[in-house]
Amino acid sequence: MRIPSLSRFVVSGPAWISAGCVLTFALASGALRSMSSAEEAAGTREIDGEETPAVEADETTVAARAFAPSITLRSDDPGFVRLGEDDFVNVNCEPDTWTWKDGVAHSTGKPIGVLRTKDVVRNFELLVEWRHLTSGGNSGVFVWASPESIAMLERGEGRLPHGIEVQVLDHGYTAQYESQTGKKADWFTTHGDVFPTGPARMKPFPPVSPNGERSFPSKERSKPTPEWNQYYIRAINGEVRLWVNGEEVSGGTECKPATGYLCLESEGAPVEFRNIFLRVLP
Repeated sequence: MRIPSLSRFVVSGPAWISAGCVLTFALASGALRSMSSAEEAAGTREIDGEETPAVEADETTVAARAFAPSITLRSDDPGFVRLGEDDFVNVNCEPDTWTWKDGVAHSTGKPIGVLRTKDVVRNFELLVEWRHLTSGGNSGVFVWASPESIAMLERGEGRLPHGIEVQVLDHGYTAQYESQTGKKADWFTTHGDVFPTGPARMKPFPPVSPNGERSFPSKERSKPTPEWNQYYIRAINGEVRLWVNGEEVSGGTECKPATGYLCLESEGAPVEFRNIFLRVLP
């Protein structure tokens, strides 16, 4: 299901917001339609036949002017479930690699490995906030990690699953890579690359990496350590789309596999995840 860019669309119906964060995406359950020129000029939108102010300012709503001037987000969107410690399984990390406190998952980054969800998912929306605690930190969120690759990791074979990775990379990684290798960091970015791992396959949305495998972000939206970033990942019928801090930036289609586990990655440096919400779709 291809859904166009949301830069001129509005949402009717509830959506989701995390305290302290400006979220600027439209959710699949909302009624999505194009905004008319008259509405843009007037700063209003029509919902169920009634003209409504495009921006409703209260403690649970926020307008995303830079992204879509008339998107109003609410905290009570139905279907989202908060995920916590009991919803994840340690696949191949040490017992003390991951700890949870006050709803925040902290990873030491060592050894390299993942947590996985207890259940396999197919179509879904995922909301997650993350931050690195050191410059140059590396991590990721795996989408549709195959059960076969998870079983291999559980047997001690390999370190990371096969699926679609949504990279979580701090800006300092670029300088570290170039200093350590003497090569230009032109095959990755630090703003939300999406790419397949192992035998998984994906047709990336442009712009793409030099080897044609990664979807590079169309905008530079992520913030450096120790600031929090927010990812909204929508995965439907083999297509993955990523919003970084409110704006859609990258993704791909024709993903194989298109079902599997969701994973949080430990990869060498301390990282934290919080406000993890999942909505399973038909």
